[in-house]
Amino acid sequence: MAIEYIRAVLRRPLLRRVVRPVAAFAVLVAVGVVGFVALAGVGVVEALFWLLDPTSIELYVESHDAPARALRGYGIVVVSGLVVAGLWIGETVLSATFGGQIGTELRQMQVERSIGDCEDHVIVCGYGTFGKTIARRLRDRDRSVVVIETQDSQHERALDDGLLSVQGDARREGVLTAAGAGRAETVVGAIDDSNVNIQIAITTGELAPEATVVVRAGDEMYESVARRAGADEVIVPEVVSGEQVTTTL
Repeated sequence: MAIEYIRAVLRRPLLRRVVRPVAAFAVLVAVGVVGFVALAGVGVVEALFWLLDPTSIELYVESHDAPARALRGYGIVVVSGLVVAGLWIGETVLSATFGGQIGTELRQMQVERSIGDCEDHVIVCGYGTFGKTIARRLRDRDRSVVVIETQDSQHERALDDGLLSVQGDARREGVLTAAGAGRAETVVGAIDDSNVNIQIAITTGELAPEATVVVRAGDEMYESVARRAGADEVIVPEVVSGEQVTTTL
C-alpha cells in the first residue's frame, strides 16, 4: 500500500519537481551532521544546531581542542549548500504557484477522485468531433462520462466542458485503468483512426471483458476486423449520416 502511494505521488509533475530540491536539502543535512560528528566528536543534536547557527562552531573551537580550520571550512561548504538548496525549493514553489501548476495539480487530483467514484460510466476514447458529440450528448442525459485524450488542447477542452478526462493513449492498459475501465459499462473507440480503435477494443477486451465495446470505423471493410477484435458494435459515421439523410428525403 505504501509503495503504491509513493508511486502515485511521484506521478505528479509538481511533486516530482519539489522532491529533487527537498531530497538535496535532506542529503546535505545528513552529510553535515555526519561530518561534524566525525570531525569534532559532538552529538547529533549539537551537530544539527551547528547547521542552524554556524556561529556556534566558533564558540566550540575557542573552548575545545578541535580541528578549527577543517570545521570552519566544512561548515561554510555545508551551510552554503543548504542555502542554495533552500533557494531551489523556494524557486520551485514560487514558479509552480505563479505558473498555475498548483491549480492544475489540484484540479487533476479532483478529477481522479471523481473518476474513482464512477460506476457503469461510458469511456470515450478521443475528443475529436465524433467523440465530442458522443460525450456531450451523454453528459446532457446525465450519464457519467470519462474522456481519454492524448493531445493537451483536447484534454483541456474536455475538462473545460465539464467532463472528466484522462490524458494518455487509450491503447495502454494503465490509461484505461485510470479511466475506470474495470467499472465502465461501455468503452467507445472514437478516434479518427480505425486501426487505433481496433487496438483499443483488444486492450479493453483483455482488461474489462464485461464492458460493451463500441468502435468507430472509417470504412465498412474494418467492421469484420473490429468485431473479431472484440467490438460489440461498429459505427461507420459516413454510413450513419447517409442513412439519416435518406430518412429526411
